Amino acid sequence: MILFVRDLTVIDAAYLCPHRGVVGESWLVDVELTGELNEMSMLLDFSRVKKQLKAIIDAEVDHRLLVPQKASETMIEPAEAGYLFVDFLSEEHTIHLHCPEQAFAVIPATEITAETVTDYLLTLIRDQLPGNIDGLKITLRHEHIPTPSYHYTHGLKKHDGNCQRIAHGHRSMIELWVDGVRDHALEQYWATRWQDIYLGTEADLVSVAELTLSETGQELVSDQQHYCFRYTSAQGDFQLAIPKESCEIIDTDTTVELLATYIAHQLKPQLKDKELKVVAYEGVGKGAIEVL
Repeated sequence: MILFVRDLTVIDAAYLCPHRGVVGESWLVDVELTGELNEMSMLLDFSRVKKQLKAIIDAEVDHRLLVPQKASETMIEPAEAGYLFVDFLSEEHTIHLHCPEQAFAVIPATEITAETVTDYLLTLIRDQLPGNIDGLKITLRHEHIPTPSYHYTHGLKKHDGNCQRIAHGHRSMIELWVDGVRDHALEQYWATRWQDIYLGTEADLVSVAELTLSETGQELVSDQQHYCFRYTSAQGDFQLAIPKESCEIIDTDTTVELLATYIAHQLKPQLKDKELKVVAYEGVGKGAIEVL
């Protein structure tokens, strides 16, 4: 017997890639369980599937930075109690973080893919299933987006949940309407501009001297090459140094509401008296609309 749940949850995270840098990502999650019926003539009650499995997935990988532990580019060191230094050193990018441990998911793999994250989750979940369950399948998949989209990473220091983590992200579509007509050329421009981007808040910028970095980070980070961000929120002290070419600096927080407004204000001068509607998405099926 097979029990399935489609769209169990959405993983909104970011990961480190030697070619792309820090990449915002959104995966839809489907699960299948196989086994024998229990005393209630069920494989497993749907409410338990949704609560137990979703809770594990959300707690372990959602709104975290996924770090490929076995990649040659990765260096992970303990910092003070409850904190880690993570340095990612590729030929194209050097990225440096000092954050609470809960900001990271350390994946025992050489690269972050849907398959390696799936394997990590299977290892975490299998032993927590009841004895009548003998098989578990987890599928991570992208939302089908037939129009331009982008991957962005950010952190929201004022958020009272896990969005405060400095490097989590989203794979997002965008709709731009000019006088009621969808403008795919403008959408493509914005998708290209924000492909694999880190959206940093200007107020969170600091000098490299204000960061607490690993020895490796101290050698490699400079104010000429990197933007440095630091803020303290409810979960702790978050620090990030990232190449300037991978960033766009926003003069507000980077909530999706303010990103929609930012995009609209960036585009409006070239459109003059035309009406512009920006539909900005934050991952799958949610977002904000600004009309100017």
